[in-house]
Amino acid sequence: MTSHDFAEMAAALYSGLPAEFVATRNAFAAAAADRDTGDRIRALKKPSVSAWVVNLFARERPSQLGEALQLAQELRDAQADLDAATLAALGRERRALTQRLAAEATSLASAQGERITPATSEAVRQTLTAAFFDPDAAAAVASGRLIRELEPSAPVDLEAAVAGGVSDAAPASAPPLDEVRARRMRRDAERAVSDAEKALAHAEQQQHAAQRAVRDAEALTARLPAQIEELETELARMRDRLAKATADASAAQALLDTATSDVVSAAEELSASRQRVSEL
Repeated sequence: MTSHDFAEMAAALYSGLPAEFVATRNAFAAAAADRDTGDRIRALKKPSVSAWVVNLFARERPSQLGEALQLAQELRDAQADLDAATLAALGRERRALTQRLAAEATSLASAQGERITPATSEAVRQTLTAAFFDPDAAAAVASGRLIRELEPSAPVDLEAAVAGGVSDAAPASAPPLDEVRARRMRRDAERAVSDAEKALAHAEQQQHAAQRAVRDAEALTARLPAQIEELETELARMRDRLAKATADASAAQALLDTATSDVVSAAEELSASRQRVSEL
């Protein structure tokens, strides 16, 4: 049995129902072409339930898993060139993607008739998270021959984590890199279109506000000449009234001056008349 054939056999074994693992393993061992291969098959350890869920997903959804792991690799390669805000946004997207993949994996397992507990679901999510951050964990998950769950913060021993050893591990089928890049470029282009649409909507709002301001200014400009004319007419009337009032004030002052002079003359005459009477 070639390494490729052994890996294919092991992947089929590790994605089969856990309850049938021992019987299937023994059947594969009995059908082996030689004793050494049979012994090697019998030595394969039964996976934990969470590892089986991940193996089932790797076998049933290889393209989906492979694309996610390829994108995770590109993110790891590019993160040194990204700013903090972009890294935070990508982190949120990565967590959301991990949650979706874990939910789909557990759904596939449930469809096989297995009861998946919350603890198992969390172990699946943690294993996929580890694969997003660590290339060795990604290789273990992609092999479809995972023996136990993985932890994001712990180093991965591929020899212990992958049935049959790492040398036989074959990555899950992933889209060509050019296709992955094309999808990423499309997402970037769609994001740019969305940003441009938002910018256009904002610009149109500003344009409408400016148009209202222009209309208001034009209306005010249309009203101002008539108001100016009214004010100028009123100013002329006020000037006429001022001129008349000034003339009246001058005439009244002249009358006052004359009356004052007459009063002075009369007073002097009165004083002289009294003087003459006193002398008689």
